[in-house]
Amino acid sequence: MPARIPSWAWVGGLTAAAVVAVGTLAAQADQGAHPVADSARPSASAPAGRHSPAAPPKHTAPPAPPSDSGTGRRVVYSLGHKRVWLMDVRGMPTRTFAVWPGTVSPDPGAYAISQRVADPTKGSDGVEIEHIMYFAGKSGVFVAFSNAVDGSSPPPVAEGIKTGGVRTGKQDGAALWAFAEKGTRVVVVP
Repeated sequence: MPARIPSWAWVGGLTAAAVVAVGTLAAQADQGAHPVADSARPSASAPAGRHSPAAPPKHTAPPAPPSDSGTGRRVVYSLGHKRVWLMDVRGMPTRTFAVWPGTVSPDPGAYAISQRVADPTKGSDGVEIEHIMYFAGKSGVFVAFSNAVDGSSPPPVAEGIKTGGVRTGKQDGAALWAFAEKGTRVVVVP
């Protein structure tokens, strides 16, 4: 009767063979041709129906908060970037988003959320808004963050109408509402 080979020896032998096979395949793949991304961009003169290969998506990080926006927990509103940052107690951004400012903007400086209105109401542009947080005033117009109840972006403002709403997207408005209690500091930068 021939000697029997233990199962551990079979498993060990098969595992060693698999490792050698994978290593060989990896070495062969490394020596083969490598795909190269095509940097061609579609042009305006490209014939209809023809498409250039898709460029890889660009993953750009959101812009950093302005360095002159203070320290600590605060809301930072950049007039030039039309953007808001929610900053935690360590001074680190927890969220940032684009906004649509009204026709009247606050002067750069430090403010605080002075009043919060939870119930939806009509904004001066006729859109139903919610999450209203007043923080400044200028030229007889109150300036407040808000978002449209239906989530729409604001329509173009009719000429001659003064609006102080700084409109956010619906999810951003909810996040700002949860973050900025009455008295929360708002720093407005150019």
